[in-house]
Amino acid sequence: MPMTALDIFKLLPKKNCGECGVPTCLAFAMMLANKQAELTKCPYVSPDVVEQLESSASPPMRTVKVGDIEIGGETELFRHEKKFFNQTAYALIIEDDLDDQSIVERAKKLDAMKYERIGIVSGVDLIGVKAKGDAQRFSDAVTLVNDNSGLPLVLMSEDPEVVESGLKVVSKSKPLIYAGSTNNCASMAKLAKEYACPLALYADDIDELVSLSEVAKSEGIEDIVLDLNLGAKPLRQTLEWLTILRRLSVKKLFRPLGFPVMINLDNGADVETQAIRAAIGTLKYTSLIIFKDLDPARLYPLTTLRTNIYTDPQALIQVNPGLYEIGKPNRNSPVIVTSNFSLTYFTVASDIEASKVPAHLLVVDTEGLSVMTAFAADKFTPEKIAETLTEYKVADKVDHRKLIIPGMIAMLKMKLEELTGWEVIVGVKDSSALPKYLKELSNG
Repeated sequence: MPMTALDIFKLLPKKNCGECGVPTCLAFAMMLANKQAELTKCPYVSPDVVEQLESSASPPMRTVKVGDIEIGGETELFRHEKKFFNQTAYALIIEDDLDDQSIVERAKKLDAMKYERIGIVSGVDLIGVKAKGDAQRFSDAVTLVNDNSGLPLVLMSEDPEVVESGLKVVSKSKPLIYAGSTNNCASMAKLAKEYACPLALYADDIDELVSLSEVAKSEGIEDIVLDLNLGAKPLRQTLEWLTILRRLSVKKLFRPLGFPVMINLDNGADVETQAIRAAIGTLKYTSLIIFKDLDPARLYPLTTLRTNIYTDPQALIQVNPGLYEIGKPNRNSPVIVTSNFSLTYFTVASDIEASKVPAHLLVVDTEGLSVMTAFAADKFTPEKIAETLTEYKVADKVDHRKLIIPGMIAMLKMKLEELTGWEVIVGVKDSSALPKYLKELSNG
């Protein structure tokens, strides 16, 4: 049976030093018992205790950091059981046989492939630099990409000498080495250890992957990413193996496979199914997906899917309450009230922008609930709106005393006028009608 937090606490040094990141040893023991921390965070635990607690206290899947991107660290099969922690990272490849100018242009293009949705910026997370030539050319390409992009790198070559030429340029930023295989695992592991970088392991079957994992760990490598060549396997088999690998990791606690899993779509994946494979990987347990290339029009829906999957289902996405300027409002511009549910805010803001009528948008703290949900939960009340109106000194920003509220909460009008002394105007019921409404209001 797994050890309880109290069992683990009894074996800890009980210094309460806080160096592990939490204030007390008991709190640390509770995190260890829940697989939310690693025992190595405690600098004072003895080797004997490490050995005793390793299987019980270590998270089922290691969190691996590539540059500033964290992947892995998952503890659940299903998001609703708790949440997923580190979203799938997307990497696009730059091959070193391109001319220097093309490499620079592509690096800048990938760096700029970002989208914003409901306040969350998503896009390309890493760049894979793939060797097609010798060590010197690879080193030059890595230098060009590194100088023209702020994204973390994946160094892609089967030749340890070529990989090391890139490591000498960017090892401080902790790139991912891709990949150790049956032919070169020991050599790649030595490089990963020497330069303190994470290592991807590539195999075509599960037994070989387990063997490679054990070889890498015997060389002292802890930061490992697993590639089972799923980019080239049939879609059904890809889905099956992604599920098997997650179950072995988080349910069976099979340590040789307790690492993030990746798919390299440059390894035999046909163009027609590339986006489908990426969607399956995002939905089902892939921590890193590498694309040879990807049209921005296909990247956007993937990043949207990823945001939806990796949003904590128990934590509502919300924006900060306050008075926001949409366009360039003046002292005569309308004041519109809405909730701080993120999707509501960005929808309303977008519709105000579409109207071309500058406005002040007063966002009330409804604890992340939408307008009608917040009203039903008694979190969008006249008192709350009046309090927000005062807190953000809206009266000092405009010469008029008119407040537009959503049409769905028209019943708040009289009480709100009584509390504030402002004229309360009942606006449209649906945000999509705002552009027409605001244009008519401004012309009236």
